Amino acid sequence: MSKKLFVGGLAWATTSEGLHKAFEPFGEIVEAKVITERESGRSRGFGFVTMTDNAAADAAIQALDGKELDGRAIRVNEANQDKRSDRPRRPRNA
Repeated sequence: MSKKLFVGGLAWATTSEGLHKAFEPFGEIVEAKVITERESGRSRGFGFVTMTDNAAADAAIQALDGKELDGRAIRVNEANQDKRSDRPRRPRNA
């Protein structure tokens, strides 16, 4: 079963490819994605990495949490899957 990790504190210059390379030594990666703003395409400073193996994901958390990536100390922990569904939906601006 795969495990999704939250990666926060990313440098603006960090790309999805760079995120993938940082986590690759720990195991197989399903997806690595830096979240960007819709209008500008600029990084929002966080991303997600989905790894196929739970043990590899736990090892990545232990090794990379607080470490430097592209000049910034990153935070790595298990993503909270339920957080988004718990938030009340706000209306979209027309």
